[in-house]
Amino acid sequence: MSAPTLAQQLGAFAERTSFADLPDEVVDSVRKRVLDTLGIAVAAAPLETSRAARAWARSQGGRPVASAVGVPERLPAGLAAFVNGVLAHSLDYDDTHLPSVLHPSATIVPVALAVAEREGASGAELVRAIALGLETCVRLGMAGYDEDAKNSTFFEHGQHATSICGAMGGAVTAAVLTGGTADAVVDSLGVAASMASGIIEANRTGGTVKRLHCGWAAHAAVSAAELVAFGLTGPPTVLEGRFGFYQAWLHGDFDPGAVVDGLGETWAVPDIFFKPYPANHFTHAAVDAAARLREQGVTPDRVERLTLGVPAPNLRTIGEPIEVKRTPETGYMAQFSGPYAVAVGLLGGAGLGAGVEDYTDELARDPDRRALMAKVDVVPDERCTAIFPTQFPAVLTARLTDGTELVEEVLTTRGGPQRPLSFDELSAKFRANAGRTLAADRVEGLARACAELETCPDVTAVLAPLTTVDPDDIKER
Repeated sequence: MSAPTLAQQLGAFAERTSFADLPDEVVDSVRKRVLDTLGIAVAAAPLETSRAARAWARSQGGRPVASAVGVPERLPAGLAAFVNGVLAHSLDYDDTHLPSVLHPSATIVPVALAVAEREGASGAELVRAIALGLETCVRLGMAGYDEDAKNSTFFEHGQHATSICGAMGGAVTAAVLTGGTADAVVDSLGVAASMASGIIEANRTGGTVKRLHCGWAAHAAVSAAELVAFGLTGPPTVLEGRFGFYQAWLHGDFDPGAVVDGLGETWAVPDIFFKPYPANHFTHAAVDAAARLREQGVTPDRVERLTLGVPAPNLRTIGEPIEVKRTPETGYMAQFSGPYAVAVGLLGGAGLGAGVEDYTDELARDPDRRALMAKVDVVPDERCTAIFPTQFPAVLTARLTDGTELVEEVLTTRGGPQRPLSFDELSAKFRANAGRTLAADRVEGLARACAELETCPDVTAVLAPLTTVDPDDIKER
């Protein structure tokens, strides 16, 4: 008898793991991730790309069974997951796993909410499905992490592992919520692998297509599980096979142990980093370092030159091309700019240190910010490179007009296990995000529902307030 394939081991893990088997810290983490993801999605509702996602989804027709932010009527589950996934990823405020550099919740949570609503699943079933999907997503991403290069091989190939692995993890979530057996999970992985996609070039030179990635992954995940329910099947060797997932994406260079070792015994879910700032995670330490300079009394008029040292692999995302990163044309481009992050920290941001209102098109083109960004060089730093990617560190050196030189080192990433956000900080983030487009009573009701998620008898009750977000009453930030 041949040994079970990787997908079969994942299927067996999903089938045997009940809600009661989940560690308390995993359940607590899932509650917080649903709260965080929904708050971000509500905050992203005014974006023009969010309007486009809603309009496209509403134009497709189909059986109305699931709720989406800003859509008054129900949508087919795949389209509701698409809308919520687009919104959850659009502000670059969604959580991050290190060192895989995945943003798992922006795909997995929308899949789970849509399918759970369609199926009438309980809160406990919802939490279980999210935990299994997040764990699968992270493990698939970690199998593509190159220990020697200290970087994701997906990323090296220009691939967005978030959406690629998200579609696969989401397929597990969707399969278990439809009562799928281990075989159904295997087939759903096998089908989703032919739908997973994502190209990351927009991080470098612009374009809003990256906002689509988690939504499309969520749509693919729901679609894959639905197709399996109708009788479609996938290859059991979909992951490690000669023409399988890892051969197609990574030329066969992957770590199978990362996928299956310790399944059900060790959980990655609680260690996924929450984001305090709505920008690419590589820029967060730059915000913190510049804020420390501001706290010492450094003002832009005193600055002659600023040198931002970052891990060498990050340079392509937040420092190149430098002329683009110093002159972002939109708030979205500013989210991927090291020089802009320095400007946010030095000038003083909102919220937990920077908020949604700090990344607008107007501020990206503000002459004073442009003048400050022109003084910022982004360079590789050996110490930061050695730490990366278990953290996203930065070293900021300021040369002042009086000849003084100041250095601020931020070597751990805020929001992770070493510098966690407190419950109050995470709640403040949620309230600031959700409060942008929801009335205060609905914000508090949603917070209470997420805090008691596993006891919720009807997922629809959690989602109902989100459909009241009126896209005609809100404008692009």
